[in-house]
Amino acid sequence: MEIEVRLFAGLREGRFKERDLEVPEASRLGDVLRRLDIPEEEVSLPLVNGRYSQMDRILQAGDVLSLFPAVGGG
Repeated sequence: MEIEVRLFAGLREGRFKERDLEVPEASRLGDVLRRLDIPEEEVSLPLVNGRYSQMDRILQAGDVLSLFPAVGGG
């Protein structure tokens, strides 16, 4: 099945901004992170179709996965 993955801020470095990705049926959000070699602890805000989601969420065809890193500041 195909999903869309959008990476933001520092997660884009050396990767991509937006990409359609073919994943197996019943893939979980965490599975996609492992496939993209993104450690879970680097993602502070995982959204599926604009809503906060847990790493064990099962994805559906056509889902849009948006990943945001922790934002530092001072």
